[in-house]
Amino acid sequence: MSTSDRSDLASALRGLRTESGLTAAAVARRAGMSAAKLSKLENNRVPATVADVERILAALEIPPRVRSEFLALARAASTEQRAWRVYRRLGFHKRQQEIAAIEGRSTEIRVFQSAMIPGLLQSAEYVRSLFSASSGLTEEERSRTAASRLKRQDILYEREKRFYFLLTESALRWTTLDKSAMSVQIDRIISLSKSPNITIELIRFDGVKEDFPISSFCVFDRRLVTVETFHAEISTRDPRDVDLHMEVFDDFSAYALKGGAARDALAEVSEGFR
Repeated sequence: MSTSDRSDLASALRGLRTESGLTAAAVARRAGMSAAKLSKLENNRVPATVADVERILAALEIPPRVRSEFLALARAASTEQRAWRVYRRLGFHKRQQEIAAIEGRSTEIRVFQSAMIPGLLQSAEYVRSLFSASSGLTEEERSRTAASRLKRQDILYEREKRFYFLLTESALRWTTLDKSAMSVQIDRIISLSKSPNITIELIRFDGVKEDFPISSFCVFDRRLVTVETFHAEISTRDPRDVDLHMEVFDDFSAYALKGGAARDALAEVSEGFR
């Protein structure tokens, strides 16, 4: 959803409150939030969550039919989609900088990946292979993008942050490099798994599973989810969507090997590439 759409939602909320004849202080009190926060929401200085909108509409005693329309708008406003062609035009290295900013503001990061090695765990050679000549990028853009992605990995050494990586075996075995380089890549994951602030879990091929890894995703502090598709990246701040992805993460985690068992399995995969 564009910035103008979020601005429309903020203006509509302000209009409803004005029409009600209630003061901002009265509405804020009824909604259980500060007047300062309500002002920021009405002026689009901070994005309104679905929960925020629900509380404001309840405080204004908006009829159910109108309330449902506003909630639908709020849910749409909390979800954003940006096509990869836009990033191609702006520069993929800028996308890496955007992700780094999100990661920098996060305390807990959860990554579920069923297709490839997550960016924060990638070796330099793995990164370079992703932005190869086949990507259609210029040599300069490939170098800048790869450097930006590798720079992001510095955050792994900030011990006050927690990282949870949940990988499927297929993500490890999808070979983008020669076998020797893939082995080095897996060994890097094993090494990082020993850091006290990094948890790496592995879902092996064997065993019966009741669900399917439809897509990979990242959850940042239970406040933001990003999902990559072939044509775009989708992000949502809707608490219901965030909670859903947290549940999916936990459900898949139940299938995973953890701790030393995960490292043993990773070592087995690495040995298979040698």
